[in-house]
Amino acid sequence: MAASPGQPSPGAARGPLDGSRHPLAPARPPRTTATDLRLVPAALASWGTAWWLTAADARAALAGTVLVAGVLVYAGSWLLVTSRTRRSSHHSTRRSSRRAAGRAWLGQCVLVTGCVLAVLAAGSVHLVARDAGGAAVLAARGAAVEVVGKVVAESVTVANPWSGAVDTVRTTLTLSAVQGRGAAAPAGGHLDVLADLTWGDVAYGSEVRASGTLAPADAGDKATATLVATGPPLVTAPPVTPLRAVNALRADLLTVSEGLPTDARALLPGVAVGDTSRIDDELDAALRTTGLTHVTAVSGGHFAIVVATVTALCAVARAPRGVRLAVTGTVMAGFVLLVHPDPSVLRAAAMGVVGLVGIGLGRPSRALPALAAVVVVLLVLDPWLARSYGFVLSSVATAALVVGTQPVARRLAPWIGKVPAFALAVPLTAQLACAPVLVLLDPSVATYAVPANLVAAPALFPATVLGVLATLVAPWFPGGATVLAWPAGLAAWWIAAVARSFAGLPGARVPWPGGPGGAVALALVTLVALVLVWRWRWVAGLVGWRVAWSRGSGWPHTWRTAVRAGLREAFAARRRRATMRLVAAWAVAAGVAACCVLLAWPRWIAPVGRDVPADWVVAACDVGQGDGLVVRTGDGRGLAIDVGPAGDAAGTCLDELGIERLDLLVLTHFHADHVGGLAAVLDGREVDRALVTGLGDPAEQAGWVLSDLADRGIPVEVAAAGVGGVLGDVSWEVLQAGEGDRATRGTDGRLTVAEADGGANDASVTLLVTTPALSLVALGDLELPGQESLDRTLRARAGGAAVDVVKVAHHGSRVQSPGLAATLSPAVAIVSSGENTYGHPTDEALDLYRGAGAAILRTDRCGTFALVERAGELAVAGCAQG
Repeated sequence: MAASPGQPSPGAARGPLDGSRHPLAPARPPRTTATDLRLVPAALASWGTAWWLTAADARAALAGTVLVAGVLVYAGSWLLVTSRTRRSSHHSTRRSSRRAAGRAWLGQCVLVTGCVLAVLAAGSVHLVARDAGGAAVLAARGAAVEVVGKVVAESVTVANPWSGAVDTVRTTLTLSAVQGRGAAAPAGGHLDVLADLTWGDVAYGSEVRASGTLAPADAGDKATATLVATGPPLVTAPPVTPLRAVNALRADLLTVSEGLPTDARALLPGVAVGDTSRIDDELDAALRTTGLTHVTAVSGGHFAIVVATVTALCAVARAPRGVRLAVTGTVMAGFVLLVHPDPSVLRAAAMGVVGLVGIGLGRPSRALPALAAVVVVLLVLDPWLARSYGFVLSSVATAALVVGTQPVARRLAPWIGKVPAFALAVPLTAQLACAPVLVLLDPSVATYAVPANLVAAPALFPATVLGVLATLVAPWFPGGATVLAWPAGLAAWWIAAVARSFAGLPGARVPWPGGPGGAVALALVTLVALVLVWRWRWVAGLVGWRVAWSRGSGWPHTWRTAVRAGLREAFAARRRRATMRLVAAWAVAAGVAACCVLLAWPRWIAPVGRDVPADWVVAACDVGQGDGLVVRTGDGRGLAIDVGPAGDAAGTCLDELGIERLDLLVLTHFHADHVGGLAAVLDGREVDRALVTGLGDPAEQAGWVLSDLADRGIPVEVAAAGVGGVLGDVSWEVLQAGEGDRATRGTDGRLTVAEADGGANDASVTLLVTTPALSLVALGDLELPGQESLDRTLRARAGGAAVDVVKVAHHGSRVQSPGLAATLSPAVAIVSSGENTYGHPTDEALDLYRGAGAAILRTDRCGTFALVERAGELAVAGCAQG
């Protein structure tokens, strides 16, 4: 009898009534969830739009908004029409599939365009509001102003590059009013402030009134301008009550941690609440070298720890879901206030929540679109985040964690176990993803970042949690806070010890090409390495190694047996299986690896720069924000002009150039960015003679420089115009030396220069150096009067004054003489500068020397580079971009 409709046939297998799989049915493959990438294009497009928008003016932003709005209306209308057509018509299955795919692409375009429009519209409002007060116009005129604003950033001390003293503070205000050039108006936007140390005592969130001179901000900066304050601020209103309480909590944490060991005392406030005021330069450098700076910069990891702790406590208390959400949200908001609600903190909070949820649930298919949505929302709220390296690193690291942690952990688990695999997967995926971005900040690779993070990770949780608890307890129970601070401090000490230990290992930082090219190269190398590791079975087959175990099984059973039987038997068995093909394959692989080391990474063996030849003529040392120039006078000999700021950069440069003896050391003037590295230069090499300016400004700097030279027995002379000499086949001449010889010598023969307060820049020793290959003029830090005086002197010289190379005055500052640039008419202009808050080098200086026909070479982009002569033409080695 036939079965009735809806009933199974008599012979059909009957499944369980609960709908589960029948025991005899074949096993189905596990379900896999595809990662949802639909919001990723919208996030990337929003990012690019915000990048462009922040460097555009309000008119261009409004025009772009109107254009994109028109595109969105058109695309949305077309999508609506195609959707209605689908409902009202019938087509073949193939045609329907094609139309469905077209509608999907059209919908994606509408989504991307809508997000871009949101960023443009919000950004246009930001730009209009920022420019409404006229601060940018006043800054363009260099106006003296009086401003009113609220402090919205922690003050950071800055070392003065001229004196070497830490006497400057950098902070940020949100402008509410500005008065200058006889007019007062309300203002908006942010204002960077450079001021004296009295600003460091102003509480976060205070409203202040201050006077100073406005300087223009760089294109793309969030700040409208930079205020160089002329005195202490006047506090017109204290912080609001919540911020006053937060400031008191942070101050009390510093008090209760005062008795901790040095590194613990410095690092604990940074780990707990992001206060880095106690971290010295040495510890900071170690943290950077080992990739551990995230422990003090409030990051998504801090918020993940806080959320995880609160969630665990709520679970132990068996709180209902609504209570858990309310408690977690309240704690997160309080933690944001505790570490100060800067945009970077809000960004870290959002990224931390997304990363924690994605990793904890193992659902990258949902976490990734959530991350993309967070990126779009944050860019709408603050489009300047698109230019923030912190935002880039935070986004990239979070994406890597939510997408890559689980696959990497699954691949490692059979080899090292589940818990170690997960612990290793987190820092590994984050470091691999962030390394190309970090190269843009520092052209090197942190070799031990992954093991350092792995070893330091166990201490981060107790240091953060106990540090925050100590902060909360400190105001009302200092004794209890001290008890909590000690174990937290020990955890912080462990992190510092890990940083110092790994930073001290050989090769802790491997040089790498900088700039976008270096970032792309590192990304490609990382991608190739991941493919090789992921497909290692295929790679093993190429070298003749037959893999006898299945995927995911971990170490083979034969290996385990061999280990139990003893290493000798294992190696004997391995030798018996060896063949000539395997030996040859490994020999080829070793040869290829050796060639890669010797050819692909020449900076490992020649840190001076890429392909710098042995017959270099002039080398510009990358000493940061300072000067360090070397002219070769013979094998292992040179003439050095300035030695850069404090540190060993100039000494290392001379070592790498092979300079063992300085025939002449010229110190153009006594500012710290020109003489700070003297000790490193003098150590380990002989100096025949030193030439200095006759003006002792600053007096303290001049005193210790002359004392150090005298203690080492180096003859010192004061430069005077017309003095010169010959060193091998190199001649030199002093063109200008400020006010002349104002020095005296004591009975012991020690030189003392006349003290002065100001005028050091125009007292710079200006040197003309002539080699068989080129002529060079080093201008020191000459200001406009000094440059104009030199221009008059050079134009009066017989035979012309044009030279091949000019070391541009004052790191490429805005103050440059067009007449001097035209008189010198160089083929190459060297600009020695590094990270700074002065805007060096300025577009005005670069455009001036480009207009004079010079090729611009900058140490802040090239690093250390050298000039050589090839077939009668000047060439540069070690610099891919100027």
